Amino acid sequence: MRNQVYLRMKKKLNLTTLQILKLKDIAFLSTTSHLKKELATTVIYKVTEADNNYIVIDSFIVIRHLNKQFPELEFSVIGSNEIIIHIETTHKKTSILLVSFVWLLLFIGTAMTIMNFHYDVSMQEVQQKLHYLFTGENNEFPLWIQIPYSIGLGVGMLLFFNHWFKRRFNEEPSPLEIELYNYQQNIHQYVSECENELNHKNIRH
Repeated sequence: MRNQVYLRMKKKLNLTTLQILKLKDIAFLSTTSHLKKELATTVIYKVTEADNNYIVIDSFIVIRHLNKQFPELEFSVIGSNEIIIHIETTHKKTSILLVSFVWLLLFIGTAMTIMNFHYDVSMQEVQQKLHYLFTGENNEFPLWIQIPYSIGLGVGMLLFFNHWFKRRFNEEPSPLEIELYNYQQNIHQYVSECENELNHKNIRH
């Protein structure tokens, strides 16, 4: 009976340099065979400049390659059947001028959104009525309500996004992080389904 080898493909892999990918780089493996170390270091794929930003490697191609080199082993795939490799070969320094411009643009846009919302719901009139209910007097600018409300609005946004610069208030993901995760998942699904080929040319036979 041939020795059994179980493979579980990693979901994704981020690379910053062009390199040779070994089995241990793209999959987890479990076996009692004495060839485990040799299996882990088996070359599967060579990333070149001809590759785009994304590469999809299917488990079927990997097993076919391994069967030729290790005919005495029997391979089984558990879990995902492919891995998506994202290549980032260029890193540009962040421009302080660009960051400042984007920050200012977002700040103005957010401020306009909040002000327009408050205008639509007549927030100032509501606060004036609250002041009248509590004090029996009319006041155009009830600051004792408006100032705590403004502070609470900012604190509420910080708690909602669960971030203060790089500090997190708790371990729960923020709504923004969930949206970014869903966006990344959609990209991976699109790449997986719409990739024309599985980049066979660099897989060694």
